[in-house]
Amino acid sequence: MDRRTFMQKTGVGAATLSLGMTAASAKRVLGANDKIRFGLVGCGGRGLSLLMMYARDPRVEFAYLCDPDQNRGGREFSILKENHNPHLQRLTDFRPTLEDKNLDVLMVATPDHWHAPATILACQAGKDVFVEKPMSHNIWEGRKMVEAAAKYNRIVQVGMQTRSAPYAQKAVDYIRSGKLGTIHLCKIFNLKAGDPYHADKDYKPNDKVDMDLWLGPAREELAYVYQSKGWLYHWDFCNGDIMNDGIHQIDMARWLIGKHIPASAYSIGGNLAFQDDREVPDTQLASYEFGDMLVTIEVTQYAPYMSKTPMIVRETDTFPYWPQNATRIELYGTQGLMIFGRHGGGWQVFTTDGKVVAQEYGRVPDEPHKENFLHCLQTREKPNASAEEGHLSCLMVHMANIAYRLGGRKLVFDPAKEEFPHDAEANAMLKRAYRAPYCVPEAISNIL
Repeated sequence: MDRRTFMQKTGVGAATLSLGMTAASAKRVLGANDKIRFGLVGCGGRGLSLLMMYARDPRVEFAYLCDPDQNRGGREFSILKENHNPHLQRLTDFRPTLEDKNLDVLMVATPDHWHAPATILACQAGKDVFVEKPMSHNIWEGRKMVEAAAKYNRIVQVGMQTRSAPYAQKAVDYIRSGKLGTIHLCKIFNLKAGDPYHADKDYKPNDKVDMDLWLGPAREELAYVYQSKGWLYHWDFCNGDIMNDGIHQIDMARWLIGKHIPASAYSIGGNLAFQDDREVPDTQLASYEFGDMLVTIEVTQYAPYMSKTPMIVRETDTFPYWPQNATRIELYGTQGLMIFGRHGGGWQVFTTDGKVVAQEYGRVPDEPHKENFLHCLQTREKPNASAEEGHLSCLMVHMANIAYRLGGRKLVFDPAKEEFPHDAEANAMLKRAYRAPYCVPEAISNIL
């Protein structure tokens, strides 16, 4: 069913399609035996992975699959309509689904620039949210997402799944026990392979793509970046690989060290390897001050000899080859060095001469993260990767990118106001320019 047909059958008016929806009363109290009804927006690779994982759970029923590109998700829609829910609907625009009082959850797996508008709309409509990482496109809208979750008493889980991994909790417990000593240096790595990006500015998507909807708050003249995931390389849509992929390690490192917001950030880098059409850097270094601790991040998109933890490692009692592990965290304590791998890489603690004094094998944490989310939907408990945690982790990356885009300036941050004192240029980058009508409201209390 397309958007027009859906609107005619449900009586949803055109005004509902702005960011000023008024459906906050559309809430349903879940019983112990009720199916949890989901709507998915974003039928790309990650969205479809989440769809198939959740659809296998007998507690879950998908009611809607939504994507502005009608070329996406057709095969999965057919499979699920036959085997999962014969009433499953496929839409271009997700927003009319929020008027469905029996819809419990919106799962947001869009490109990054739609995460905040979709999440806030869903919270306003009384829906809980699973939003993929990274949670926000900028610092200001990240805080608005937190405010919306709180105001409408919504469960918001961010797709930072290592927070639900048992081996990760054991690493946190080990550090909190004091066995690693005092940590004064934490190094985060996102050192990956990659390819040049060359944009075809004459590219036109086919007529099955609602390009205005896909662009959302981004500039209309950037429609050409839809090709080959070009949005990953432009600031209007993404914040570089330090955010797109590195946010997993950054979030985990922040949990491991027990810190919230750094006092300052500094970042340098550039399009050094490819010198292609990307706006974001292919090489980037960032550093942060947390009192008596320094945190650094190193990012590449060109190193073919670096690799993520192989699945055979994530599913067995083995460890990565740490020197060439692309997505590791190193914590330097006064009593030992912990090397931690995300998404099932496990962790080891080393002392002098390479002696291993503690270790824990890992497993892929997608299922535990799903279980945590479904549990919180029923109990209303705070999820492992809450909106607040997602915001604070993204905030670190936003700080670094603002410093980078201002030429490598060291930025001091006020955590209470979430701004840069006496720095008008940096403060101007706390928020993006939104293309109407896809605007995040200035005050969440004014949404109603």
